[in-house]
Amino acid sequence: MNDSDVLSFVIVGHVDHGKSTLIGRLFYDTGCLPEEKLVEIEQASKQLGRPVEFGFVMDHLREERDQGITIDTSQAFFKTSKRKYVIIDAPGHVEFMKNMVTGASQAQAALLIVDAQEGVRPQTKRHAHILSLLGVGQVVVLINKMDLVSYDKSVYERLKQELGDFLATLNINPSQYIPISASYGDQVARRSASMPWYSGLTVLECLDTLTKKESLEGCPLLMPIQDVYKINSKRIYAGRVAAGTIYAGMEIKVMPQEQLASVKSIEKFLESPIQAVAGESIGITTTEAIFAERGHVICTDGHEPSYTTRIKANVFWMSKQPYVKGGQLILKCSTQEVFATIQTICRRIDSATLEIIAEDADKLKNLDVAEVIITVEKPVCIAPFNDVEEMGRFVLIRDNDVCAGGIVIEPLPDPDIRVR
Repeated sequence: MNDSDVLSFVIVGHVDHGKSTLIGRLFYDTGCLPEEKLVEIEQASKQLGRPVEFGFVMDHLREERDQGITIDTSQAFFKTSKRKYVIIDAPGHVEFMKNMVTGASQAQAALLIVDAQEGVRPQTKRHAHILSLLGVGQVVVLINKMDLVSYDKSVYERLKQELGDFLATLNINPSQYIPISASYGDQVARRSASMPWYSGLTVLECLDTLTKKESLEGCPLLMPIQDVYKINSKRIYAGRVAAGTIYAGMEIKVMPQEQLASVKSIEKFLESPIQAVAGESIGITTTEAIFAERGHVICTDGHEPSYTTRIKANVFWMSKQPYVKGGQLILKCSTQEVFATIQTICRRIDSATLEIIAEDADKLKNLDVAEVIITVEKPVCIAPFNDVEEMGRFVLIRDNDVCAGGIVIEPLPDPDIRVR
């Protein structure tokens, strides 16, 4: 499968609002559901005394079937006549917010699903806030379970207005609002006779209008080193190209040591490429012997990335244990790992209401969003998230537990380092 032919999107929303059912319906309606899987779903549904439940396509773990919730972030493929898709199913339950953040961070677009009967819930708003925080700009809103409100247009219009007002405060402008019934397939792959008042796109038609993120292959080279392998006489530096293009014969610089070298070869399993571009995971060898290890960054001379010990960022705190300003954390950004502290909590924000809880706060609590200033023990290579996502996205770890996710707003001046 060629990456250029694939668009990944995440489905988010409050628990039980129909994410997994929608995925099952998409698979079924596009003919991408294997016969054996359909038989498995029918048997599992029968054992639980239910009609055919499309949600079991993704909820394949027995624990999930028994509890009726999606625990992990799962991925699956389906296709239309236009292209292939990767669906990322993100949990809606508040206890699994970390998994939802992980899922959304991988997506190029999002479907935000809302139960027409239950309406907008706090978790709906938190998921929307995370989409905004992670820079997921393409959002489609699905008003699901219209069958439970007798396909009432006024319910759809009311929820559309309510969500539109809220999403506008997050600078999210949905491309479409679509009323659907995932269980019965209304407006998913086919137009619904039950909603003659709606003349817009179906879900599948809407997906085909979404665009892939602009490639960064024309930008200056950035390739964080993930690992170094010694294979026979070769020393291979492996990683994912975050931006730019790298090719055999190219002059490179390894940061932060500022070592110069030239690329001898591009290494890829069972292939012999002469170059690699942003988004590809490859290895390289160099003509000169260099010292490089995990966390170092390959770039080009004259286009060195920013290194700093001070970062302005937005974070989403996901631990039940509060964070007290100044406490030690570990920051992981790309392949870099370094001790860190939150020096300043500029403002704490309620992720469901968007109300500012406190300015210049002393602590963060579970599900808070905050604008912060982070200091790290040694310089890290970072970039604003809007410039290079891979170098602008990070997690914070405490006691071996991921307690927060965040994005870089900007590197701040460091008195001891020249920030390029």
